[in-house]
Amino acid sequence: MKKLVCFGEALIDFLHAEQEMHGGLNIPIFKQFPGGAPANAAVAVAKLGGNAFFAGQVGDDTFGHFLRNALAYYGVNTTHTLMHPEAQTALAFVSLDHEGERSFSFYRQNTADVIVNEDQFPQTIFSDGDILHVCSNTLTSKDIANTTLSLASRAKSNHAIVSVDVNLRHNLWDTGNADIQVVNALLSLANIIKFSKEELGYLSDENDDAYIDKLLQENKDCLLIVVTDGAKSVRYFTPTFSTSLDVPCVDVVDTTCGGDSFIGGLLYCLLEEYTPEQVIASDDRLQHIIRFAIACGAHTVSRQGAFPALPTLNDVSTFLPIYQNQQDSAQHKYI
Repeated sequence: MKKLVCFGEALIDFLHAEQEMHGGLNIPIFKQFPGGAPANAAVAVAKLGGNAFFAGQVGDDTFGHFLRNALAYYGVNTTHTLMHPEAQTALAFVSLDHEGERSFSFYRQNTADVIVNEDQFPQTIFSDGDILHVCSNTLTSKDIANTTLSLASRAKSNHAIVSVDVNLRHNLWDTGNADIQVVNALLSLANIIKFSKEELGYLSDENDDAYIDKLLQENKDCLLIVVTDGAKSVRYFTPTFSTSLDVPCVDVVDTTCGGDSFIGGLLYCLLEEYTPEQVIASDDRLQHIIRFAIACGAHTVSRQGAFPALPTLNDVSTFLPIYQNQQDSAQHKYI
């Protein structure tokens, strides 16, 4: 049975939920949610019914046990979820504006997730047809970047697919900006890449199409590049065709896990339905998968938190007809 292995950070998202007045002070109140982009993606696939593992390290502390238990509760295999006896679990404080957009403050200096190394995972972790999914947050220092690149190389040598959600968090890098060269080194190993529009602009120096063409030409193993842009259309590119699809209208509550839910929906389809090679052979087939992924993301941003907001297969099945009706109405409007 093919599996998804998500490597990277599992951390606590303290989400700004409300505020109270105490004397003359306006006190923000934060709720504790399990999070971390790769952990979110693992839960996204598990909640849809896929075979998902989380490979990473948390602290042997209250937060670490909470995360490991949360992953297991939602169906993620935690065989490769390690606990460090001394290093602490990473924390993130997430503030939301009135439109549900996020800003982050990270507490991640020498935490358990950034001191894990490749040798802590068995050589048999990847098999033919599996998917390794990673993000750029495990590129922010030399040692964890080397671990990430080594695992990606190991996955490819075992005929597994490498998926990268760029997911730039500039304030995690010592310089205050992501190192483009290091990110590109990871992208050169990827079969599937997801960018946000802003991330693509940063890495491409605003020459987006030329950068995408270069990625597809120089990395012959790259099969699919997806670019999301909030409420605007999703664009995707293969070596032979490119298309865009509109996204549904939803009441946005919290965008914290929207992109992770999207990539989770995409990877679930690749595990359960088609190989990546089969997907890129048919634009109709790929449109079906991207619409499914879009529906996953749209469902998630209409709810608060990370793991709890991710949809089940039944949630997506209920939402997809609503999405399709919106598409049909829009097409009718402009005919």
